[in-house]
Amino acid sequence: MTDRRLLFFGDSLVAGVGDPSGRGWVGQIVAASFGGGLPFTAYNLGVRRETSEQVAARWRSEALPRLLPEADMRIVVSFGANDTTIEHGRLRVAPERSCAALDGILEGAGALGLTPLVIGPAPVDNAQQNERIHALSASFSEICSNAGVSFIGVVEQLLATEIWMTQVMAGDGAHPSAEGYDALADLILAAGWKDWLRAELATAR
Repeated sequence: MTDRRLLFFGDSLVAGVGDPSGRGWVGQIVAASFGGGLPFTAYNLGVRRETSEQVAARWRSEALPRLLPEADMRIVVSFGANDTTIEHGRLRVAPERSCAALDGILEGAGALGLTPLVIGPAPVDNAQQNERIHALSASFSEICSNAGVSFIGVVEQLLATEIWMTQVMAGDGAHPSAEGYDALADLILAAGWKDWLRAELATAR
């Protein structure tokens, strides 16, 4: 059987914080991929509260022990909402620095032979912050388009998804419960996850 490995890097939403089932959207994606005949080994490397720059600072050292030259390797990146948080009167990470962090990750992934996929940041229970998240997601989309990297934006769809916003508002303002994560996983799957995975596997070394 082909040794397929996916490394999921990002923040608390990647880690599935708030999901009592323990699956999060990553677990849902893994299960759906296995069900579709596209099994792989998943490494969930999400860390709560991390910004794009914090992920960029650690991803390579955490990826290297999990790489094998003969394996079909890829990386899934999802972050950004923490960057847009106001802390001590200013943004945790300015948009240009967020974009530089993503660009650096994509460049580094290419150098290591990793096929990347980027999933945009999700909305929170704060209208002004959601405007910043929306703008950052658009910038991330442009970076991915210029780099020839697949990008899945979710902010607009989740803002219009009642279960996501209801659970985020009922919780801590940023994390949904199980059903909210289910909705996010459904969006990612509907955006062509299996097609992306299948196409890459077809051309894997």
